[in-house]
Parts: sequence; C-alpha cells; structure tokens
Amino acid sequence: MSARNRELVNLVVVGALMTLGFASVYIALSEQVSTTSLSAAGFFFALYLIAHLVARSTVPHADPYLLPMTALLTAIGLTEIYRLDADDAFRQGIWVVVGVALFASTLIVLRHDFRRLEAYRYLFGIGAIVLLALPALPGIGATVNGATLWVRAGPIQFQPGEFAKLMLIVFLAGYLQEKREVLAQGRLKDFGPLLMIWGGAMLVLVQTNDLGSALLYFGIFLAMLYVATGRVLFAALGAALFIGGAVVVHQFVPRVQERVSTWLDPWADPEDDGYQIIQSLYSIANGAFGGTGLGRGTFYNTPGGGNEGEPLIPFAKTDFIYSALAQELGLIGVSALLLVYMLFVLRGMRIALLAGDGFSKLLAAGLTFGFALQTFIIVGGIVRLIPLTGITLPFVSYGGSSLLANFVLVAGLMLVSNRANARAA
Repeated sequence: MSARNRELVNLVVVGALMTLGFASVYIALSEQVSTTSLSAAGFFFALYLIAHLVARSTVPHADPYLLPMTALLTAIGLTEIYRLDADDAFRQGIWVVVGVALFASTLIVLRHDFRRLEAYRYLFGIGAIVLLALPALPGIGATVNGATLWVRAGPIQFQPGEFAKLMLIVFLAGYLQEKREVLAQGRLKDFGPLLMIWGGAMLVLVQTNDLGSALLYFGIFLAMLYVATGRVLFAALGAALFIGGAVVVHQFVPRVQERVSTWLDPWADPEDDGYQIIQSLYSIANGAFGGTGLGRGTFYNTPGGGNEGEPLIPFAKTDFIYSALAQELGLIGVSALLLVYMLFVLRGMRIALLAGDGFSKLLAAGLTFGFALQTFIIVGGIVRLIPLTGITLPFVSYGGSSLLANFVLVAGLMLVSNRANARAA
C-alpha cells in the first residue's frame, strides 16, 4: 500500500472515532440519539479528505502518519470543546477550516522547493521580533490573565507569538546551517547576530510578561544549537543561564513569584491563586483509570453535570483541557493521548534524520522539538511537574492562533519529509 493510501485509511479510522466520540457526548448531554454527530463527523472527514488530496498532489512522498495524527488530535479537541460549550466548538470548527486551508496553501506555495526560505532567514528573524513586540504597542495590545500577548484589530483577536515561533525557527535553521562549523569552534564573534536576534526576542517576551513562551523559545534555541554544533557544553551553558535568569526574574516579577509559590504549595491559597490547579487535580483524580465517559464529567457547579452554572475549572477549554479529558477518559485515555503526541514527535525526528541537507534537518528538528516542548510545558504544569504557564495543548485546546500555527508546522514537516523520501526512492 502506498504512503498516501495509508494516510487515507488512517483518516477513515479517525473519522469513525470522531463519530463515536460526538455521539457519546451528544447522548450523554441530550439523552437522545441524533444525526448531529454523523453530520459533524462527515464534515470533519470531508475537510481532511481535501487536505489529503492536496497532500497527494503536492507532497506524494511525505510521511503518511502526520496528517492522520493531526486529524485525531483536532477531533479529540473538538469533541471535548463541544462537551464544554457547543458555541465554542462551532467557532473552533471554523478555525479548523481556516487551518486546513492554510495547511493546503503552504504545501502549494512551497511544493517546488521550501529551501528558498533559507535565503530570507534574517527577514524571518526580524519579523519574529516585530510580531512579538506587537502586543506591547498601545492601542492594539491586550493583557489577558496578566500576560500581554494578544493583539486586537476590530473584532479579531490573535496571538502573534504563535507565528513568531515559526519564523524564529526558520531563522535559526538558516543561520545555524551557515555558521554551524565556526559556532562549533566557539568563536564569539560568530554568535553576535544570533545572540542579538535571540536577545531581542527574549527581551520582548519578558516585557510582555509571557514567560511561558520565553521558556518555549529558549528551549527551541538550545535544542537547535545542540543539533547544529553537537556541543553539549553549549546546551549546559544555556541551561545555566536560564536557571540564573529565572532566579533573577523571580526576585523582581510578582507574576513569576505567584506562579512558583502556587506550584510549590497550591493549598496555601485554595480560594484564589491555587484554585485553578487544585480543581484541575481533583478533575484528574475523579477520572481514575477508566474515566467517567465522554459527556459525563462534572465541570459545572450544577446537579447532573450539565453545561450550566459556574465552571468548576476556569479556562477548562484552553489551559486546562487536559484535566477535562483526564476526567472523562481516565488515565488510560490520556495516556493514549500522550502516546499520540509521542508518535508525532517520533515521526518528526525521523524526518529530521532522513533529511539530506543541513537546513532541512534543522528546520524539521526545530519544528518537532517546539511541538514536543509546548506539549510538555502545558501538561507538566497541569500535573505540577513544573510551574504552570498559559500555553495551549497543540491541536486540542480552544484557540485559533495556536491551531493555525500548528497546521503550518505540520505542512513544514511534510515538505521536508517529501523531499527526503523522494531522494531516497
């Protein structure tokens, strides 16, 4: 069976799973059987069938598992968001449509040779800083939950940092490919442009109080530097700098002090700072091993667990959707979810290993590591492995900016995979 046919078969399986999930939620909430789940799943499958046809014509040799895993994650997210709020699920569905369109557009535009992006690496680096600085500008920037990372333009609100992440990865891949040999020798002058753009990005992130993204960007930077040079010393020095910087920031930024204190002892203030994480942990514990079942979790302060009343977990559809899934799917279900993320990362790193040129290797490695680190940061924060930061769970959490950026990320990995597999064929 060809790679694209395997992709199509897997998409059919995902469509069937989404039908069952939506039907389970609808029956649990409405106590009746309806064709709504069939209609939603049919539209979902048709949408990804279009994405499959575009991939079949533009990247015929690409990895056959990335698109089905993307479809599965978005299906899980849409199903759980529908369970929490049907109106939000409709809006998220619109973003999925836009994301698939952006995915297809990326494949079509860059199908001949995505490596031409390397020639514009400095423009991508500067563009990343500009995007990160936008929320700090008066009049268009908006502060949500203490972090200034949103931009409002009329009725549209988005996070430019999600796209800045992709642009910075392109810059790092291009620059490190050009300078990796001299960087491996440790000449300080060759670190100048790299540190200038990176330092600017980190400065903007601290200024906007978006420290979760700062951690994500710093991790991507260290990972790509290590892949390019093979020097463990650079990664160790970078980690030491991050720890030192974190200590300094903790002394002067109240938001960071609050997050660390809540992480260490959320029960010290269970009615305020620790409320979210405590309710999240209770939700995970309530799911036990097998879960309550889709649509049967308790997320609102009303009898029967309906979608009315005060939410027990604030921001359940965004920051804490993993906790909602853990309650309804149980430890077994969320372990399977994390396994999908691990398989995605495995396929991404395999693509990086198979890539035939340095830019492609670094681009695939950067995109994959960024995806993996983002997943680790949010899940680790929810289970109190690390301090909690407001980062979305890729493809699952509610929100358009992250969803669109991750669709572009998948398209980038498929472009690299297509070129690598075509050369090997």
